[in-house]
Amino acid sequence: QPLEYLRQADHGHFDIELEVSLKTPAMTRPQVISRSNTKHLYWTMAQQLAHQTSNGTNVQPGDLYASGTISGPDPGTYGSLLELTWRGTQPITLDETGETRTFLEDGDTVIMTGWAQGEEYCVGFGEIRTTVFPAR
Repeated sequence: QPLEYLRQADHGHFDIELEVSLKTPAMTRPQVISRSNTKHLYWTMAQQLAHQTSNGTNVQPGDLYASGTISGPDPGTYGSLLELTWRGTQPITLDETGETRTFLEDGDTVIMTGWAQGEEYCVGFGEIRTTVFPAR
């Protein structure tokens, strides 16, 4: 049972769909490698914030708050390559080129998107895209 100040009467999670894609230099289009949802978080955002502030974290309006890795219960919903490839023992095969990945390589591009959807609305959060460059 969580400590009293962390208990919630309802589930309290946001319903935000998350998708991660990977594009290697040899690919013409990215491939989705994971789909998850913030509903899979163990602690809600409110619980995480309550716990941090009870321990002295100074939080101000406008601060950016991050959840960390969000992994779902099934293989296609894991939140990191380490989990998706079982610590590198089960490589991901990319459909377009047949390349495999256990970890990111130089030139790989990772794309993350998220959106919340209801009966009469869909709110997108844009895209985060980054490419791995070789070490100098």
